[in-house]
Amino acid sequence: MLNQKLQLKLSQKLSPQQIQLMKLIQLSTLEFEQKLSREIEENPALDTINENLDNEKDEFDIEDNSENEEFNDDEIDISDYLSDDDIPDYNLRTNNHSEENENAIPFASGTSFNQFLKNQLHSFSFNSEDLKIAEFIVGSLDQFGYLRRDLIDISDDLAFSLGIDAQEDRIQKILDKVYLLDPAGVGAKNLQECLILQLKRKKITKNISNAIRITEDLFDEFSKRHFDKIKNKLNISDEELKDCVGEIEKLNPKPGGAYNENTKINSSIVPDFTIEIVDGEIKLKLNSRNAPDLYLSQEYKNMLSGYSESKEKTKSQKDAVLFIKQKLDSAKWFIEAIKQRNQTLIMTMSAIVNFQKEYFLSGDEKKIRPMILKDIAEEITMDISTISRVANSKYVDTPYGIKLIKSFFSEGIKNSKGEDISTIEVKKTLENIIENEDKKKPLTDDHLTKLLNKKGYPIARRTVAKYREMIGAPVARLRKKL
Repeated sequence: MLNQKLQLKLSQKLSPQQIQLMKLIQLSTLEFEQKLSREIEENPALDTINENLDNEKDEFDIEDNSENEEFNDDEIDISDYLSDDDIPDYNLRTNNHSEENENAIPFASGTSFNQFLKNQLHSFSFNSEDLKIAEFIVGSLDQFGYLRRDLIDISDDLAFSLGIDAQEDRIQKILDKVYLLDPAGVGAKNLQECLILQLKRKKITKNISNAIRITEDLFDEFSKRHFDKIKNKLNISDEELKDCVGEIEKLNPKPGGAYNENTKINSSIVPDFTIEIVDGEIKLKLNSRNAPDLYLSQEYKNMLSGYSESKEKTKSQKDAVLFIKQKLDSAKWFIEAIKQRNQTLIMTMSAIVNFQKEYFLSGDEKKIRPMILKDIAEEITMDISTISRVANSKYVDTPYGIKLIKSFFSEGIKNSKGEDISTIEVKKTLENIIENEDKKKPLTDDHLTKLLNKKGYPIARRTVAKYREMIGAPVARLRKKL
């Protein structure tokens, strides 16, 4: 049964301008530049400003008449767009911007890893069908160069996609040729096979021979660092085992990853902020690339001026003026969003710098105070989500290196003296302990916990294990070296 009723409801919705602002705040420097270029390209009412007009300003107010179906002269007020200035512009610079564009973005193109391997296949005497199978195998490799699929699955896919009936033994023979491609180790189904393929490509010596035996027959013992068992089974000395392990550690566990790392498009992190220490004072600057100077198109202004001076106004002229006003609306909103974006970035980063002033003056990570998003949000009376957008995607160039702003946020714990300290300090201390430990007898999590407790950090073993994983340190058994 259908019925009608009235209901009052109070709700909050973001305006299109607010949504646009949130998206702009979230963009990195390079993404922001791309967005700006697209906006200028798509909106002819936007234009870049000449350098000699930096100090000129103009304000205007736009009323949206785009939805009006009737056209009256009174409805189209263009006086706000016509000022006495020669060129109305909107200088978005502030004294927080750096004057120079020092952050060039190098880039280069290269051959893909997949194509690099396919080019090598032509050095073999494959018939046309076998070449297709070889190319299919190469195309099935993951980004690290591993073949993570069973031969039976490849056989089925060849039959369905290429109409080639190939049994597993035939595919294996072609895969054996793929093993000969560079970099060594491509086509392996797992790490063990990858290491074996690389060792067999080396000149066979006693050390290489023993290393092959270790990876083929004693790989489980090797991965668990049971060196005594390996010595007993191979009947070799500590020095010989050390040489064998050294040969294995020289190998590349991700042959495809190494190629992709060297040939991918080079990119640089463009910091959004720059911090300098001048006479003991912190100077914060917003990267000038984030603050382009924009102004309303002179050509569009001339169009409006011509419409204003025209005695007879046709419907087509009015349609054109409404289109121009819509583009000017969009231009004004975009310019205003850029202003607010830059103000938000400066306010947020200034609050962070003030909060972590001791660190920025000294560079000592132990002086980083516990800080969460809520602390900064309350300081500048903004929403936590806005602070998160700034922290997650922005970088700052400090005298101590380029840092992700997010890295300055951390939870806090109380040390043995009752003082609040950052978990960053605890992780740094843990990292130093692990770096300086005896690698022949690496410290277990229990020992690490006791050492940290002695240093005044009352944390539990499970917390130590979590921090150890966060700094990328494996368990003690896997850190053991000869």
